[in-house]
Amino acid sequence: GWQDGATAVCVWVLGETVFVANVGDAKAVVARSSTVDGLQNQSDGESQLKAIVLTREHKAIYSQERARIQKAGGTVSSNGRLQGRLEVSRAFGDRQFKKVGVVATPEIHSFDLTNREHFIILGCDGLWGVFGPSDAVDFVHKLLKVRSHLSLSF
Repeated sequence: GWQDGATAVCVWVLGETVFVANVGDAKAVVARSSTVDGLQNQSDGESQLKAIVLTREHKAIYSQERARIQKAGGTVSSNGRLQGRLEVSRAFGDRQFKKVGVVATPEIHSFDLTNREHFIILGCDGLWGVFGPSDAVDFVHKLLKVRSHLSLSF
């Protein structure tokens, strides 16, 4: 309904610095090669990219978020949900939960780009409920390789 909430993740690249902000369970994952000079080939010819999760999920089940919610007068049920209903502890909207600790304050991190970072995947629980971080990086990497081969053939 119109009072439901949403989570968010965003990335801002300023020069050689990447800023990542998230609210809720939306995540950012960077694909990083294991060597400074680019992709390292394994014996099977596949390139090795490591998935690095850049964000922390804001869920009521996690102790830091649970403590903040309880301090605001909210409760976290045994199933890890705020007031027994909401899984995330930070969100835009969800007005009915604002008085019991739900905030829209993002968590912000930054890191410096090197030639080891290849791409960043941003997604909500709809993506991360299907793909683990490593699977998502492998999937995108394969798509980018196919696209690269296709563009070379034209």
